[in-house]
Amino acid sequence: MSRVRTRLSSSPSEGVTLSGLLESLDGDSLVDGAVADAALVRAMLDVEAGLVRALERLGIVASGAGGAVTSALADLDVDPADLGRRAVTSGSPVVPLVADLRDAVPDDVRAAVHVGATSQDVLDTALMLCARRAMDPLQESLSRACEAASRLAAQHRSTPMLARTLGQPAQPTTFGLKAAGWFGGLEAARNRLAGVELAAQLGGAAGTLAAYGGRGLDALAVLADETGLADPGAPWHTERSRVHVLAAALAGVTVAAAKVATDVLLMAQAEVAEIGEGSPGGSSSMPHKRNPVESVLLVSAARRAPGLASAVLAAGVHEHERATGSWHAEWVPVRDLLRLAGGAAARVAHLLAGLEVDAAAMRRNLDAAGADVLVGVSLESHVVAAAAIADRVLTAAPARQGQP
Repeated sequence: MSRVRTRLSSSPSEGVTLSGLLESLDGDSLVDGAVADAALVRAMLDVEAGLVRALERLGIVASGAGGAVTSALADLDVDPADLGRRAVTSGSPVVPLVADLRDAVPDDVRAAVHVGATSQDVLDTALMLCARRAMDPLQESLSRACEAASRLAAQHRSTPMLARTLGQPAQPTTFGLKAAGWFGGLEAARNRLAGVELAAQLGGAAGTLAAYGGRGLDALAVLADETGLADPGAPWHTERSRVHVLAAALAGVTVAAAKVATDVLLMAQAEVAEIGEGSPGGSSSMPHKRNPVESVLLVSAARRAPGLASAVLAAGVHEHERATGSWHAEWVPVRDLLRLAGGAAARVAHLLAGLEVDAAAMRRNLDAAGADVLVGVSLESHVVAAAAIADRVLTAAPARQGQP
């Protein structure tokens, strides 16, 4: 029995720092570890093993096949780069991978590998599994970001500052209300992401599941159970709304984080100096500078994520029972969105936790704008009104927990 050499991590949740010169600026090591090439290969192996176990539970393949295949695939090593090169002729990495799997398992269970499934079933489910494994660190970062924004809002609920509209001085507000707005956006993004259904996919060659002799929907349900994914109730190989919702939710995370970053960039300008990053970056030519690098990288992610989400939506037009390229077009942008959202969530959490707030500078800038900004309403009235809204945003949050 031949073996296939591997470079896969034994744990998809292990942190990974990508080797790309520029890509390393984008992500979070834990999320990157869940969606990197090795993790995707591991997810495809887990899906193939899970399918055999599911079919064994239904009596469709021989007893013991699930354990034998799971054991063999747990030790299987696959070089992702080599697999990618071999995938060119078939247009899918699943085709050469299945050949490797059948070579790697005992002869008496070889016929149980990949029964009734197609390449799209395996890759769709594997990408959903990667997303599932990325969700825990991503949601943990978003929770930390929400907590940090909430603390700032509560601490500065009555800290007066100048509001700016259309880039110009407007009326008094409070920094607490601004931070409450950050919290609201981040919390909404977190809840939308939590509401995304990450489901298994199994449709067979044409979506009929006919290979399972009337037990096809049962096979789908048990595969979902084996992989820890949701049971979609029916194949969704050309109905891509789940992928669209995931892409939109991930892009929303980057935009919510970049809203915070945009305000920080403007308020950290030396001429304003109301807040500052706790860990600013330096300059190669101007040693006096304290560059808001985290905010810059957050804005960079948000500039790209909507385009990636748009690419996923544009790829949603699938012809008949198997798309001619649209399905393939989803793979890279979905993984890129997971990486960008993971990096944005971790970065905004760190940014908010270390944010330096200068309440005195806020008051100076407010006073310098002139009394005419008060338009007949006392500063105290503005502060009280702003603080009340900030309080409402924060106290309404528990009722919205878990709501997409």
